[in-house]
Amino acid sequence: MNEQDKSAPQSPFEKKKLRRVVAASFAGALLEWYDFFIFGTASGLIFNRLFFSNADPTLGMIAAFATFGVGFLARPLGGIVFGHFGDRVGRKSTLIATLIITGGATFLIGLLPTYQSIGIWAPILLATLRLVQGFGLGGEYGGAALMTIESAPYEQRGFWGALPQMAASAGIMLATGVFALCNLVFTEQELLAWGWRIPFLLSAVMLIVGLLIRLHVEETLDFSQAKAKHAKAKTDAARGTVTRPKEALPIVELFRGHPREIVLALGARLAETVSSNIINAFGIAYVSTQLALGRELPLTGMLIASFVGIGMCPLAGWISDRVGQRAVYMAGAIATLLLIFPFFMLLNSGNATLVCLAFLVTYNLGPTLMFAVQPTMFARMFRTRVRYSGLSFAYQFSAILGGLTPLIAATLLAVGGGAPWLVAGYGAVIALLSFISVVLVDPAPVRGVDDHLAHAGEDVRSN
Repeated sequence: MNEQDKSAPQSPFEKKKLRRVVAASFAGALLEWYDFFIFGTASGLIFNRLFFSNADPTLGMIAAFATFGVGFLARPLGGIVFGHFGDRVGRKSTLIATLIITGGATFLIGLLPTYQSIGIWAPILLATLRLVQGFGLGGEYGGAALMTIESAPYEQRGFWGALPQMAASAGIMLATGVFALCNLVFTEQELLAWGWRIPFLLSAVMLIVGLLIRLHVEETLDFSQAKAKHAKAKTDAARGTVTRPKEALPIVELFRGHPREIVLALGARLAETVSSNIINAFGIAYVSTQLALGRELPLTGMLIASFVGIGMCPLAGWISDRVGQRAVYMAGAIATLLLIFPFFMLLNSGNATLVCLAFLVTYNLGPTLMFAVQPTMFARMFRTRVRYSGLSFAYQFSAILGGLTPLIAATLLAVGGGAPWLVAGYGAVIALLSFISVVLVDPAPVRGVDDHLAHAGEDVRSN
């Protein structure tokens, strides 16, 4: 690889194009994370009372969190389907489709009648739209991250790859902020009657903005060059100048070439998704319901934590360009292991300052630190032609456990007689598993993420 390949873009045009790509990735990801997080927030505060009103409070919370988890079951399918089209058709067009699907489903949730109006059909329709929402988000993560990473200069890919990741914290902040505002403006009766719909209906505005931005970006450099190389190989094969093996589906190529990487990526991802849902979705419900401290306190704590998380992502990415993504990820896993018990201790104190501190510190030193460098680390593990599928598969299949975590946590809470220590132990075990997985990740990247496929040759490491 020559030095020019590794240097940052020099011309104003190249810098402007990269900034446009980052804006497109961030805007779309923001909408989709907002869509997903408002459902999680509403599950603990609203849906248990409006869509499962025939159950007692504890069973209602478990049922609402079960519906929340349903969306994660659809995400692997979305990851496989959109990963296929992202690797074959392109990152840009695939991301436009995921945006429309997720945003549309969220808007329709805001129009749903409640259990009081249509009975059992209310939770059925809610679960159906949650499945559609999850299917769309299943293809978002891999593409949004790759749009930026595959367009960024080699030595800065940790930093640039972390910028779209800010959308997760921004999505939490926006979702939590909108619900906090509704909670402040509306009375309890108004919020339950119609105020809860506003956060979901607002997604229509964000959908339009996200589409306008994404329609005006170009395909990534890595994918364009891989596609050109692939087209040339097909032409040579048609002319009979070379013998070309039969082309397999991206998911088949992925499992043939990267079995070890798939397992390690799945394991590495677990700590981030499980801890995030323990802190956010379950943590808010635990403070407001189990500790009976009201909705305002946990919403405020998560609002502050997610605001800081927006700045934490580029900082972690910048550091990872100097010490490596694996080192930063391992630090996040260890922090999660060490902080998960103190997190609940601080929540149990009932002190407003300590509760907010618990959300702030645990969220940013744990899942946010891992999430910031996750796509860049994962991208280095897969070849360009299967990278969208690789990232999507690893991310979305591990997300199943993450999505079921609020349900698992609520069940463990009930088994523990209302004490959160079984929940904390669950999070600690998962954090240790992820740390071991990252330790086993090969630090040497495969060809494609480092050289833009600009030079044909052997992979940096074989698979």
